[in-house]
Amino acid sequence: MAATLVIDTSYGSTVGIVGHEPIVEADSRTHVEKLQVNIARATKAAGLEPGDIDRIIVGLGPAPFTGLRAGIVTAKALAFATGAELIGQNVLEPQAQWNPIRRGGDGHAANPGATRVLTLAVNDARRRQLYFELCDQQPQAAPAAGNGTPARPVQSEPLIAMDIDYPANIASRVNDAVKTYAAAHPECAVTVDVIGHGAAKYASELAGIEHLGDVVDASVLDQGEQGLGIFALDAILAHDARPDAPVEPLYLRRPDAEVPNPLKHVLGHGGTRKDD
Repeated sequence: MAATLVIDTSYGSTVGIVGHEPIVEADSRTHVEKLQVNIARATKAAGLEPGDIDRIIVGLGPAPFTGLRAGIVTAKALAFATGAELIGQNVLEPQAQWNPIRRGGDGHAANPGATRVLTLAVNDARRRQLYFELCDQQPQAAPAAGNGTPARPVQSEPLIAMDIDYPANIASRVNDAVKTYAAAHPECAVTVDVIGHGAAKYASELAGIEHLGDVVDASVLDQGEQGLGIFALDAILAHDARPDAPVEPLYLRRPDAEVPNPLKHVLGHGGTRKDD
């Protein structure tokens, strides 16, 4: 029985087998200790053995590095041990995939008079900053097939590419991008939803966004089985488009730890050599 395992530690941790309810740990102080236990629990609850996992999808951030690397290292080790395919996925773009579904499908691109809903996907970067990406993701007006499954939202290049900044600066940058976007789509009203962890924490600064819509302090991975499926589908489709994309953490800022400067020589002494 083939299965897909999702591991993400960009905010607390989420572990789950696609098609089943995930295990979510909101406390980032304990998720490293619980990660392998939760993987075993999720696999057993799905009625699977480790050898049944043929694909592992891991969240790459952007997120603070210490917690993020725990999930990535674990996913790489499991993929090596089981021979499973390993796919990395940034955690911002699935937020924009989920937002039209969360809204119930308003903002159809096929309706010229509809509101165009843009998604400002965020994740808490700490130090009073947010990771963010501004996405234009418009749902289709009709299902992709007769089985009632909605089509994947239409996605163009981000209006603002993935970055890190202070919330007030983000609001200003979003306003500039939206003005340009609105000029290109004069037939539509524009609304900007802010989606992701950290949205409520910095709501006062983000209130500077013109045409602000919903502010939702939640992740697609907080949405149980459905959210896990959205995250996995977005990762698989992105991997199909870029199969050689590296599975490496998206940190977006310099690490706290740095290589120390070389020791200074004393009184002109050249230092000790290995052959001394």
